Amino acid sequence: MGKIEDGLDKAGQRVLTRPIPKSTQARARFLVKQLKTTRAVAELLGVSQRSVERYLTGERRHPPKPIADRIEQEVRRRWQPRVRARAAQRAATQTGITVETRARFGFTAAPGSTDDPRLRRITEHLPPDYAARLFDAHAAGATERQLEGIIAEGLQEMYFKDRGRRAQGLEVDFTGIDYIELDY
Repeated sequence: MGKIEDGLDKAGQRVLTRPIPKSTQARARFLVKQLKTTRAVAELLGVSQRSVERYLTGERRHPPKPIADRIEQEVRRRWQPRVRARAAQRAATQTGITVETRARFGFTAAPGSTDDPRLRRITEHLPPDYAARLFDAHAAGATERQLEGIIAEGLQEMYFKDRGRRAQGLEVDFTGIDYIELDY
């Protein structure tokens, strides 16, 4: 996963209303309920079907750390999908999305202005139409570069062009993401 996909996933986890199951047995039970068979869970986790059955019965409570991390990651990805979907829908239609990032921004602008890329830290709220485009592109399997393009366009219009009030010919190049956090 890329940085933007990870940011969307973390933002989705912040809207959850209940904590994920704590024990390995409860987590395994949840995954089996989601995927319907122990074989599917075993393939997802990269373990044997018998191991999943042991987790379900409580016979094995403490899997190796890499397996425990994979179990937790998969449960987090699937936990409360309707709550996440409602929050994403609200962001796409009403509230928008907040982007906090530190990245290199370069510009294509009028002659005589500096266009060298430089590292900037920006926090900006993007309106719902950018959130909708970002969610739709992510759901359609867009590449990291395409997601960057949507965020770059939003930051260009809202931050650098001040919602269309200045810098009319400015084109922003958004590269070298150090970190990015999204919130909706």
